[in-house]
Formats: sequence, structure tokens, C-alpha cells
Amino acid sequence: MVGWARFEREDDGVTFEKLGEGFLFTEGPLWHPTGKFLLFSDMPGDHLRRWSAGDGVTTFRKPCNMSNGLAYDRQGRLVVCEHATSQLTRTEADRRSVPIATHHQGKQLNSPNDVVCRSDGGIYFSDPPYGRAKFYGVERAQELSFQGVYRAGVDPRTPVLLVDDFDRPNGLCFSLDESKLYVNDTARKHIRLFDVAPTGGLANGRLWAETKGDKPGAPDGMKLDSAGNVYCTGPGGIHVFDPDANLLEVIETPERTANFAFGDDDHRSLFITASTSLYRLRREIPGLPAF
Repeated sequence: MVGWARFEREDDGVTFEKLGEGFLFTEGPLWHPTGKFLLFSDMPGDHLRRWSAGDGVTTFRKPCNMSNGLAYDRQGRLVVCEHATSQLTRTEADRRSVPIATHHQGKQLNSPNDVVCRSDGGIYFSDPPYGRAKFYGVERAQELSFQGVYRAGVDPRTPVLLVDDFDRPNGLCFSLDESKLYVNDTARKHIRLFDVAPTGGLANGRLWAETKGDKPGAPDGMKLDSAGNVYCTGPGGIHVFDPDANLLEVIETPERTANFAFGDDDHRSLFITASTSLYRLRREIPGLPAF
């Protein structure tokens, strides 16, 4: 059933609320701090959904070009990674979707996957090929020979390539002062850390942490809480690292988890997109607002 389907499961003192179920594959959760609603993608269903406490799960946009990662820019406009079109788009006030990244050196991007917005207006995104595979996107040949991380440029056809040596770049998040950018690699099961240059480029990339374990799961969604702890999906659920890359805990989730977002008025709720379901989990340390 899709909609409000609430139950609680307690496991080692952790309580999960199931807010919706019956989806094909959930991704890209994003909380709107003033509208008090959550957006999340169901890529195979080509359905961008909305959840609120009053309405439960409803439709926000369908079709949605098989949207994946979502973010708000500094003006509160929705930025969307689209698997079906291999574009990064921005939704204007009149609901028009405007492409802001489409090609690199004349070749179509692989499939923008996750996106983060910096306070200076910079928009950074990862570009693995998942949206060119069956089920998660539209099956088609890859035009680029690498998987990179970019910053959106002035022209949609010329985003700035920042790094090109990832296997499967995926989740991104900035440090609290935005001087560093964390980027994970799903295939290599690790997180890399980069210094953000004054010009907006990335430098001094280094291995920061690995997500280890023998349970299903790999690095995908990644977020920072207000204490600077890094949350990253991995084997068994969500791995939480302190700012020095020490593993604090693994939050074991009821289903294999692709992504999550902090939300609710106090930003202490962790909304979790876990395969066919949407869950909510309360935390002690709040996360950061989306804009």
C-alpha cells in the first residue's frame, strides 16, 4: 500500500516508523523546512512523491524523468538529478524545469545522481552511469568514458569537471564550514575528502573512511549533522562517523537503504528511503536545514 502506513519496530532500542510502502525503489529524500513536507523519488516508477504529516504520501510530479537526487538552491528552488534525460534541472517558480547541466565536451552526461548546493551558489553533483541501466533508468550506451564530479556552470553544456577518477561517484556533502567536500564511491565502498578552493574547485583528494561489513549495502546517500558527524549508507544500514573518521555506530535499517534526510521542525527526524518503503527515525543530534 502506498500512503500512510504507520507502524513501529523496535530493535536494540531503535524505533522506526514506516510512513509509506509499496514503492519500486525509493531515493533522494529532501525536507522542505518551511513547507514542512518531504520529497522523495521512486525512480523505476517515474514518480516524484511528497509526504507530509497531514496528507501522507501524495504525488508531487509524475512523470518526473526518473528523478534521483534532490536539493534546494540558496533561493529555495528545487534542483533535480534526472536519470531518464541525463540532466540536472532546476524548477522555477512557475514550475518549469530548466536544464542547468546536460553535456561535457559535447557528450551527454552519464546520469546525474546526487547534488548539493553551497552557500555561495555553487551546485555540485555526481555523475555515475546508473540511470543508463534497466529498472533504475533508461537503458542506453554511455557517451563519456569516465564517471566524474562536477560543478554546474553558466552554460548547461559546460559544467566544470572537478574529478574524473571515481568508479561510481555517488553521495556528496560539505563540511560544516563548507571548506571541504565529502564524496563517496559506491563500487569502492569508501568516502573521499577534498578541499574546496576559493575558486570552487576541488583539491587534495584523499581517502577519508571506508564502510565495512558483510551485510548488503554500499555507500550511496550521505549527509552531515549539526555536530559535523558524517552519515553514509553502507553494509547493514547507515554508518555514522565523527569528524575524525572514527565509526561511531551503524544504524541497522529494516530494509536496504539508499538515502536519507534530516527533517521535521527540529531536524531531529531521519527520513530513510529504504528500497520499497519510507521510514522515520528520531535522533538526538539534529541535522542541517536544506536551505
